[in-house]
Amino acid sequence: MKILSWNVNGLRAVQKKGFADWLKKARPDILCVQESRALPEQVEPDWPKAYEAHWNPAEKKGYSGVMTFTKTPPIKVTRGIGIAEHDHEGRVLTTEHDDFFLVNVYVPNAQRSLARLPYRQQWDRDFLAYLKKLERRKPIIFCGDLNVSHKEIDLKNFKANKKNAGFTAEERAGFDAFVAAGFIDTFREFETGSGHYTWWSNRLNARARNIGWRIDYFLISKSLRPRLKKAFILPAVMGSDHCPVGIEIG
Repeated sequence: MKILSWNVNGLRAVQKKGFADWLKKARPDILCVQESRALPEQVEPDWPKAYEAHWNPAEKKGYSGVMTFTKTPPIKVTRGIGIAEHDHEGRVLTTEHDDFFLVNVYVPNAQRSLARLPYRQQWDRDFLAYLKKLERRKPIIFCGDLNVSHKEIDLKNFKANKKNAGFTAEERAGFDAFVAAGFIDTFREFETGSGHYTWWSNRLNARARNIGWRIDYFLISKSLRPRLKKAFILPAVMGSDHCPVGIEIG
């Protein structure tokens, strides 16, 4: 089974850049999309009919939102994590499958001024509690834009960004908590080197120069590790300031 995740930076925008053709060629069994920034009635479905689209848009139009495309209908679809303070922003969509839960997530950004850092810390704690509660029933795969580079090797200019959103000690501690709770960063099971990024600024030709950040991930419960065959980044896929990431499980 191949599962992909992509922050598309606007579904309607990426549709104009060949999203449907890419999806036909990529042929994932499941695709998780973040930052869809649209309501279902605002989008003309142009993707392959083999996919069923599940939506969790934000209440605020043109903001946030996650979608999960599945070939096989899920057993159940759950929107949010059951906390009203968080759920109006359309950041979490959980699909239940035969032997795992798949959680599609778009984690809040702490913002340039770090004005939202305290909220982000609370969000991380509440989201982890949600994952652990789910995990009592079935193993977890969670993926998406986590808006943090975990280690120094996960961004090009780590020294200059230690007090900036996406690489603060507080945000990195939030990721540490996922690992301490037993979740595995799948990409690092196969690749331990630097230079592998999933987001690049639109300024200063950053993508062509590969001055980026790894902020998009797949994490899994430890019990799924024997089934993990691959974990990868697809930096050649254009259309967004992020690129897709993925895993294959047996």
